[in-house]
Amino acid sequence: MNAHDWYVENRAGFVARSLEPAEERTFRDHLARCAECTAEVARLERELAWLPMAQPPQAASPSFARRAATQILQRRGRWRQWVPYGVAAAAMLLAIGAGYRGAEDRRELSAVLADREHRLVALEDTLSVLRGARQVVQIPIAMEGRQGGLLIFQEPVSHRWCVVVHGLPPAPAGNIYQFWFITESGMVRSVTLKADAPHPAFFTLPMPPVRSPVMGAALTVEPALNRSSEPQGQQLAHVTF
Repeated sequence: MNAHDWYVENRAGFVARSLEPAEERTFRDHLARCAECTAEVARLERELAWLPMAQPPQAASPSFARRAATQILQRRGRWRQWVPYGVAAAAMLLAIGAGYRGAEDRRELSAVLADREHRLVALEDTLSVLRGARQVVQIPIAMEGRQGGLLIFQEPVSHRWCVVVHGLPPAPAGNIYQFWFITESGMVRSVTLKADAPHPAFFTLPMPPVRSPVMGAALTVEPALNRSSEPQGQQLAHVTF
């Protein structure tokens, strides 16, 4: 608010004779120097001339106009004072929200990329075993009217196998399908697998940590809670190389 704004706001008060004596003198001195206020005061006086002012205008109580103006200006000042802080706070909240959402998106994207990278590495590793296989063994399996099979790819450099089991029904209730390595010193328990999935069960296996050489593999149906080191259930496939 500049100095001239006070005169603009008090034009009507001057015309109504509601200014304090000192303010009225100040306003009147200003009129001698300001053509704009002089013209506006003249317009207000013309518009108010028709009012039937039976009673002469009553001046406001001493200091009333000043207190009112002070309160209005202070209220407006406080409002203006808090505007920049409010804008800054809103901008900060928006920035924090955008940053949080951006960080969350980056974490989700990083997790997706890490999962895909892991699957790609696993796929490349499996393909390297399949391409390097020097021997492929296939054993048919008939179970509950279904015809499935066990397929083993032997890769001699890394000594790993890719094993595929397909076409089998779900294992009987309380049982699992158990894959075994056959070694010179006995059977070595390996992985369990689920069957009756839309796709064949497919896994890559290193040789078991035993000193005896691996001679073959077997697939059996075992009780789910049986952790015996030797097969106890129905044998579905047995092959030696």
